Amino acid sequence: MGDKANAHPGAAGRATAADHPASVRNVVLVGHSGSGKTTLVEALALTAGAVNRAGRVEDGGTVSDYDEIEHRQQRSVQLSLVPVDWDGYKINILDTPGYADFVGELRAGLRAADAALFVVSASDGVDGSTRMVWEECAAVGMPRAIVITHLESARSDFDEMTRTCAEAFGADDPDAVLPLYLPLHGPQGPDGHAPVTGLIGLLSQRLFDYSSGERKESEPGPEQLPLIEEARNRLIEGIIAESEDETLMDRYLGGEELDFSTLVQDLERAVARGIFFPVLAAAPAAEGAKQGLGTVELLELITGGFPTPLEREAPTVTTPDGEARQVKACDPDGPLVAEVVKTASDPYVGRVSMVRVFSGTLRPDETVHVSGHGLADRGHEDHDVDERIGALSAPFGKQQRALTHAIAGDLACVAKLNRAETGDTLSSKDDPLLMEPWEMPDPLLPLAIQAHSKADEDKLSQGLGRLVAEDPTMRLEQNQDTHQVVLWCLGEAHADVALERLRSRYGVQVDVVPHKVSLRETFADRSAGRGRHVKQSGGHGQYAICAIEVEPLPGGSGIEFVDKVVGGAVPRQFIPSVEKGVRAQAARGVAAGYALIDIRITLLDGKAHSVDSSDAAFQTAGALALREAAVDARIHLLEPVAEVTVLVGDEYVGAVMSDLSGRRGRVVGTEQAGGNRTLVRAEVPEIEIGRYGVDLRSLSHGTARFNRTYARHEPMPAQLAEKIREQAQGNP
Repeated sequence: MGDKANAHPGAAGRATAADHPASVRNVVLVGHSGSGKTTLVEALALTAGAVNRAGRVEDGGTVSDYDEIEHRQQRSVQLSLVPVDWDGYKINILDTPGYADFVGELRAGLRAADAALFVVSASDGVDGSTRMVWEECAAVGMPRAIVITHLESARSDFDEMTRTCAEAFGADDPDAVLPLYLPLHGPQGPDGHAPVTGLIGLLSQRLFDYSSGERKESEPGPEQLPLIEEARNRLIEGIIAESEDETLMDRYLGGEELDFSTLVQDLERAVARGIFFPVLAAAPAAEGAKQGLGTVELLELITGGFPTPLEREAPTVTTPDGEARQVKACDPDGPLVAEVVKTASDPYVGRVSMVRVFSGTLRPDETVHVSGHGLADRGHEDHDVDERIGALSAPFGKQQRALTHAIAGDLACVAKLNRAETGDTLSSKDDPLLMEPWEMPDPLLPLAIQAHSKADEDKLSQGLGRLVAEDPTMRLEQNQDTHQVVLWCLGEAHADVALERLRSRYGVQVDVVPHKVSLRETFADRSAGRGRHVKQSGGHGQYAICAIEVEPLPGGSGIEFVDKVVGGAVPRQFIPSVEKGVRAQAARGVAAGYALIDIRITLLDGKAHSVDSSDAAFQTAGALALREAAVDARIHLLEPVAEVTVLVGDEYVGAVMSDLSGRRGRVVGTEQAGGNRTLVRAEVPEIEIGRYGVDLRSLSHGTARFNRTYARHEPMPAQLAEKIREQAQGNP
């Protein structure tokens, strides 16, 4: 790890195919937007030799400023992979978006990785969404470490930020969150700020100076040793507390000087087991420098302290029919089980799938089985198909380095999987398997769209299909009630990116229109109506008369049709025609154009003609009867009401409940959820929560989550209902 004396790598550079899972490390970078994740990835790639100090990719002299390895704007909203080699290890670095709207990309990164590096800005601190991701990692025991960035800021304080991290991430055991190094400061500038120029290893008591642009190791001066004594003792005690050797504490308390290698081994085991969380520091390389501060230490932590893919439990696997299957964890010779963790479209090579291999070995040009189940409600069809994969490659921004294979534990990009979508399983065509999907956040912000022109309309369906194939956190809805095409997104930024991708990637221009909520109508009281459809214009005429009675029913009853005709006033063959007519009119509505529900329609009487009566005539008469019954009745407009649950920090409960009340919501209960959080349950009209996800994020500073499910339709307030009726009459 970073405190080892022989810190420099034997070989470094851009990654190739791994030959054994033990030589692979998969690490995901997590942190809020602006914390410095992407800059840190660049610094790690520079230190590993994947790029030179001029930002050129070392591949035949191909020029590519590392800032352009992938457009920064794109990288800020999507998961990206940068594989590098370090000291004989292949490190797959997964950079995740910091925006809350792109939590789906973050979840994909967590799925693909075996450890997480939490990037915290010394000037901004730890935000609520980062704490929530930490809890997600803790729930599954994922190993974690913390790296503090932006130490060049004049108001940065490493010690204070370390204490903040211990409070935020070490609720159960603050001594499990401790620094491995202390910053070494240079001379103070005119503003009084002393920049960080190096690190002091607490275990090795060695000084690592980066002020020259390259890491140089030396003995600390005698004046520096007392400064690190307290932090060093606390770190050693923290490591010993998590050690599997119960004699270490007694030996340490007895005054024995513990062997350095023993401490490092116990530290590595504690980190890999996810019970100790070291804090490190990092800064980007200066212009012309070969290494960024702390990057060597980070790379050594990843290779020495983070677990290998062999230590990850085997995924839950079934056949496509649901039969359980046992798969050995990370066996390159086992049955093929791989998962698509990201799907993207490249303008030159078409669809590209980022794949994590959990078992077996994936090779170019072989035929695999693609299984995808469970996302039909989001516009993804279930499928079980065989596909021939194209080339395998390791990405490096816009370039791809060809791979001969991808073994269990490794990640690779696969070209030309035209049917595979994010979350799908790749397996042998002779032994199809299906992995249990990871949890996808529910998109709760509706974006109603329509094609801008006839040319766009022709391309819209295909463009939307490709869009949701890439992003399973987006749901496509063709609303049969409002006749709107709705993209359900995670937030405004997510929606903006979707629109931009439709325009730039798929050539589809769309207009955003107001989202309509599926309202309903019902009769508030009993009413009667008579439908008369009599026409004669030469030849066969049209003759049908029927009398009906309409009465309200309890919610959820639908439409009930009752025949009480006596004496054959309406011939038997035309009674279904009347029912068909009234049901058709009910679907069209009678007041504001919304479907009628929860009524009983009773056919009481009618008249027919032996020649001129027909099925069509009685359908028309039935519709006219229902419309006449509505004229003298009170018609209620019904709005959908959702059951809403909000998980929020205790300090924001009052504000959340007040906001829900302002949305005509009814709070039905609260309960403690642990971790100083409360679960608020409420019933809120859906028309009031179209943008609730955006507003709640602002209200709670990104710390709250909510879910909603349809509960029922109930009458709208009279004033609001009248306004909607007036709008409907003005726009027939």
